[in-house]
Amino acid sequence: MADKESFQEQAMVFADPLYAAALRMTRNTADAEDLLQETFLKAYRGFGSFQEGTNLKAWLYRILTNTFINSYRAKKRRPETSDIEDVEDLYMYHRLSGIEAATAGRSAEEEVLDRFSDSEVKGAIEELPEQFRLAVLLSDVEGFSYKEIAEIMEVPLGTVMSRLHRGRKALQKSLVDLGMRKALVSVRS
Repeated sequence: MADKESFQEQAMVFADPLYAAALRMTRNTADAEDLLQETFLKAYRGFGSFQEGTNLKAWLYRILTNTFINSYRAKKRRPETSDIEDVEDLYMYHRLSGIEAATAGRSAEEEVLDRFSDSEVKGAIEELPEQFRLAVLLSDVEGFSYKEIAEIMEVPLGTVMSRLHRGRKALQKSLVDLGMRKALVSVRS
């Protein structure tokens, strides 16, 4: 019983951020709820093996990410449904368009980003290949360090750095292309 009470006290405080991450990974509410439930079930069953004093949040995110990857591989990319309205606003977008940006001096990139809608930025992130999208979400939206992402995704630190670099470059290219279509940016000769 002590394990059950300890699990509830320690792990359940991460339910909301884990659900938000699950929603970004799965792109729909029903799958996100299933993923969260399966994550907590696996975490509860394995809580006895959790080492007290280590990073519980990273441990839970690792379970969430592995569960998602395993189900993703098993389903072999079934037809997608996306409830963009249900996905919480992206931290990165609001950080660039919020108070911090207004007081810190605006770059040309920030000015252009303000002209993209939330759904356009979310769409660009969702178009990233899965491995890059997960790395970008865990870093830029969830705020995990490279080391924590490596632990969560169970890949070497260099792989995380590479995936983040390539994911951010692909996201940048997608947003530049969108900006060109919207006549927000032009190609320099």
